[in-house]
Amino acid sequence: MTPLGKKLREMRAERGIALKNMAHAIGVSPAYLSALEHGHRGQPTFYLVQRIIGFFNVIWDEAEELERLAGLSHPRAQIDTAGLPERATELANLLAQHIRKLEVEDLDALVALLRERLRGRISD
Repeated sequence: MTPLGKKLREMRAERGIALKNMAHAIGVSPAYLSALEHGHRGQPTFYLVQRIIGFFNVIWDEAEELERLAGLSHPRAQIDTAGLPERATELANLLAQHIRKLEVEDLDALVALLRERLRGRISD
């Protein structure tokens, strides 16, 4: 499941909305929406994210959060380390090779550490 997929499922559950009803309303098939939620589809387009925002009728912070999560939800992320220090390539490859072995707590700790180290240098 992707960060966006998890959020969509939570929002649908909170509002009692069936997947097929939402899919119809935003102009996609139920199979596509299910695959998007489960991380079996690539990152959604800007236009699809806008339809989702409109469907849930959210504004400002909630809309920005959905856009942010969409940006972090490509299930097959690629990292280009060409021209970066060798440590960047090592880090990218270690993560690629071992991410499936990490527990949720490990992932949470790594994300928190990275966010802390990057605070002020990036915007999610």
